[in-house]
Parts: sequence; C-alpha cells; structure tokens
Amino acid sequence: MLLARVTGTVTASVKTPSHAGKKLLVVTPEKEDGSLEDRSYIAVDLVQAGIGDRVLLMREGSSVRDMLGEVKSPIHAAVVGIVDEVQKS
Repeated sequence: MLLARVTGTVTASVKTPSHAGKKLLVVTPEKEDGSLEDRSYIAVDLVQAGIGDRVLLMREGSSVRDMLGEVKSPIHAAVVGIVDEVQKS
C-alpha cells in the first residue's frame, strides 16, 4: 500500500462492465518527504474519497481484483482508506 493524494476525478460514459457504478479517481503517490511523485494512477474509489484527500492506495492488481470479486477485470488500483494522520518515529 502507498500514501497518495487524490488529484482529480475521471468520468467515462462508456467503460467495461466491471467498472460500471464505480467512481474513478486520479491519485498521485507521495514521496517519503510528503511531496508528490511525478506520475499518477487511476484508481477505483472504495471509500468515498474526494479531491485533496490523503488516501491509502492499493496498487497490487490481483489483490484489488480479489477484494472486489472481479477476477477478470482490468482494475489495477483502488483507494482503500482516507488517512487522518501519519506519525513517523
């Protein structure tokens, strides 16, 4: 899992049946120092996150598909939590 920020939303009027009814977000992983990486991903939102939220991002495709019960789906990433706080030692 990764820490990421929601940086946008995706609207797709035509999509594969496994994506029907699912909200899609653009998420950008955070670096160790809290800044954002240079690349973003599209992820299925499972927790009602919004733009600007710091989230937990799962990017292990087979794990995401297993969790959703969509074994043959092209889903590779999912937002699985909204982060309230991170404490570093």
